[in-house]
Parts: sequence; structure tokens; C-alpha cells
Amino acid sequence: MKVLTMLSLLTVFSFSQSVKAQTADDILHKWLDAMGGRDKLSKIQSLYAENDVTIMNNPGTSKTYAVNGKGFKSETDFSGQKIIDCYTVNGGWNINPLAGQPTAVAMPAAQVKFGQLSLQLAGPLFDYVAKGSKVELQGKGDVNGSSAYKILLTTADSIPILFYISDNTYYILKETMKTSAGGQDLEISTVHSDYRKTQDGYVLSYSQEINVGGLVITIASKKIEINQAIPAAIFDMPKN
Repeated sequence: MKVLTMLSLLTVFSFSQSVKAQTADDILHKWLDAMGGRDKLSKIQSLYAENDVTIMNNPGTSKTYAVNGKGFKSETDFSGQKIIDCYTVNGGWNINPLAGQPTAVAMPAAQVKFGQLSLQLAGPLFDYVAKGSKVELQGKGDVNGSSAYKILLTTADSIPILFYISDNTYYILKETMKTSAGGQDLEISTVHSDYRKTQDGYVLSYSQEINVGGLVITIASKKIEINQAIPAAIFDMPKN
């Protein structure tokens, strides 16, 4: 009996040590492989997408233009009313006629800082050390019934982002972060699903559900193109 008890204790100890040995970098290496590999991700230079969008049950369409490290622009059309958000390395601007803002207005610094994360087309986890960011494994959690590792990334600008990475597929299932808008703190969560591999070997999420302080936005991509030419002028702020 004592021998069996000792064997049981050794088994538990060995299992606990193997769990502890799992590090954030181990998980991120598997995430890289799942997304097509480091070499593949390092070659993303641009992205263009056409999407169906729903905001609080109101349908619309959108187009996304992004050039790695340079610019990001989304154009969302609701019954002819076009909302535009644009970020570059130098700042950001938007147009929102539904909010009584029919002409381009420069965004506040806090919003720009948050939006500039979109300029990283491989995502903020990619080459995080070179970007001056830090990661920490915070155990495991659940996303819609799927088990996931929780990895907290803190960017060089002190922006914390919590990623939920599937312990099965190693895709990012969810990410949450906090920001401020109009003097109010907001939590933004994005649930990713419908991952597909493109013909050129990139693995991308074709569906996102974004919750911004209770405002729910769903995005379903109909078309995604990688490394197509996007003119730099598309990110220029219009002269009103």
C-alpha cells in the first residue's frame, strides 16, 4: 500500500512539474506554427478585406485596408452613411456622420495609441521581445466551452492585452483590453472564430465578435487578400 501511495505521489508530482514547465514562450511557439510559421508571418506586408458587419442588429458592410507598420483604415457603410477610422504612425482621424461628425476629425492621443496596435499585421504577440513588450502566463480559462491558455501581454506603451489561446488548435480564441473614451474606461473583448488557411498558407480568423462596453459588433469576412498593393495616399486625412 505504501509503495502504491508513493507511486501515486510521484505521478502527481511529475504531472505538476510538467504543467509548471509549460511557459508563455512554449505556447507562443505553438501559436506561431498554427498560424503558418514565423517566416510566413514576417512576410505580411498588407491586408485588404471585405466584410459583412452588424452593430446591435443593424447590418452593414465594411472594407479594411492595412499596410504593416504604416497605416490602417476601415470604412463601414450603413445605408449610405460611411463611418471611417484611420490610424498611421503619425496619428489618427475619423469620420462618423451617424454621430453628427460628417467631416474628418483628428483622434485624441489615447485613442490613437490604442488604434496603432492595428498597424502590426502579424499581431502584437509576434516578435514581442523586439517590440519591447512582456508576456506572462496566467493559467487557463474557458472561451465558449473551449479550454485556453491565458497570456497577458504588456506592450512597450504599457497597454495590457489578455489573450486566450486554445490548448488544442493554438489559435487565439479571445482577447481583452481596456482603454478610455470620452473620459470613460472601457473594456473591449474580441472573440475570434472561423479560422481558415488561405491559398498562400496564411491562417486567418474570418469571424469576430467585438464587445465594446456592451456594444456588440460582429464582423464576417467575405474576402481577404494578403500582400496586394495598397496606395499610401488612402491613409491621408481629407482636407475639409
